[in-house]
Amino acid sequence: MIIAGGEGVLSGISVAMAAFVMRDSKIKFMPLVADGEWVEPEKQIAYIEGDPNAILTAERTALNFLSHLSGIATLTEQFVEAVKPHKVKIMDTRKTAPGLRILEKYAVGVGGGANHRLGLHDQILIKDNHLAALGYDWEAVARAIEASRGKKIKVEVEVQDIDQFKHVIGLNPDIIMLDNMSLKEIKAAVALRRDEGHYGLQLEASGGINLKNVKRTAATGVDMISVGALTHSAKAIDFSLEIVR
Repeated sequence: MIIAGGEGVLSGISVAMAAFVMRDSKIKFMPLVADGEWVEPEKQIAYIEGDPNAILTAERTALNFLSHLSGIATLTEQFVEAVKPHKVKIMDTRKTAPGLRILEKYAVGVGGGANHRLGLHDQILIKDNHLAALGYDWEAVARAIEASRGKKIKVEVEVQDIDQFKHVIGLNPDIIMLDNMSLKEIKAAVALRRDEGHYGLQLEASGGINLKNVKRTAATGVDMISVGALTHSAKAIDFSLEIVR
């Protein structure tokens, strides 16, 4: 029997099942709670039946997945609740553990968050290092944005102050990331978008955002808030396996 040792949003029950069944296909794994449900300490999560040696061999791998993914889902849910009633997406980043990106981003979704790009292939993000390498050649950025139109790939440009924002807003990217900008600067960017009529442009706030300031950030009027901590700093939820005869 898998039992919760802490409280939080369950995520990864099917991954835990796979860990046992891949060790021994004869193991019977019966989930008692579904991903997305809130669990309390002593809550029974799953019943497992089969060869004790196989079960104990797969135990730690299965519990590690449950603990890690449930921690991510729980932290994400806390951020999602913190920004209510503002209609803003809480998003993850690519700051994921090597080999676990798909699972970690799945856990973000279980917690009510949204996924940013999975990799370099599904959205262009022109970051500060790209701009620095280009010598802040805004014409080159404009050409990159224009070239993406035919490929139907969204383009996002990262800016770090209002001056850069004023350069980029005229280039008509799909998204502008407001990186490590103060609340005052973020509000100014939102106002400029409104005043210049760029209603289709989405704004993403990122950098230094935590549970203490996320609601104030959401209140500025941005569309998305990306938080790397969802995947790289989530506290694991404790689970244990107890043999029952």
